Amino acid sequence: MNKRTSQRIAFGIFRILGISVVGILVGILGFIVYHGVGAVSWEFLTTAPSDGMTAGGIFPAIVGTLCLVAGSLTIAVPLGVMSAIYTTEYAGNGRVIRLIRIMTNNLSGIPSIIFGLFGMALFVNRLGFGDSILAGSCTLGLLVLPVVIRTTEEALKAIPDAFRTGSLALGATRLQTVGRILLPAAFPNIITGLILSVGRVAGETAPILFTVAAYFLPRLPESVFDQVMALPYHLYVIVTSGTDLEAARPVAYGTALVLIVLVLFMNLLASFFRKILDAKKG
Repeated sequence: MNKRTSQRIAFGIFRILGISVVGILVGILGFIVYHGVGAVSWEFLTTAPSDGMTAGGIFPAIVGTLCLVAGSLTIAVPLGVMSAIYTTEYAGNGRVIRLIRIMTNNLSGIPSIIFGLFGMALFVNRLGFGDSILAGSCTLGLLVLPVVIRTTEEALKAIPDAFRTGSLALGATRLQTVGRILLPAAFPNIITGLILSVGRVAGETAPILFTVAAYFLPRLPESVFDQVMALPYHLYVIVTSGTDLEAARPVAYGTALVLIVLVLFMNLLASFFRKILDAKKG
């Protein structure tokens, strides 16, 4: 077998595997859309659940999910970006930094339910936040912190050193170089971390189970110390709480469809802003 034939076979295998991945994704999305689109309506999106959550809508769960996404990113993004700036621009490459990076990688591999137990012990009980948006946001913020750190580090490393040396040669301090040169140049790539974080935060169930999620709370939150319903936990409750599964099945599929569309919309919005920033940078 010559090199050309081997190359064709290899590319053919890669193409088949790629198409298979796309096919699996399309199959999952098609299954959810087919079973859930009939349940989605304006009333479903704007009203509270009723009749043991087998009827009504999911508006409180949508609002709760958005609150948790916003709260967790508010905590994770500043901490993650500042940590990445320190490890990339200030700390060099000593043993301490290598240890920090190892621990960051290990943190990203911890099961989410462990984060939930830690959040319950620290934020709910020790700090006295109770089951609240604040406790849930802090827990989810820690959950996605490694993703923000790693993507920010890679974004900063991708910037040529000429940017740094040129700025310093013109008399700028290192802090001014980071704030006015490096971060604006790296920000479009940092958004990648935000996109990954949004998808994970919106879909997590275990961490919010211990820190914020309410079984049935058909009202909107009034402060960060309130409990909320959330789409992933609402979906879990519907299919496991002993309700009439046949009656609740359309609501479950409709909730899953809304969750997927919500995550997709937030990802597209972040990608749109990234393209705008790339265009301005160019």
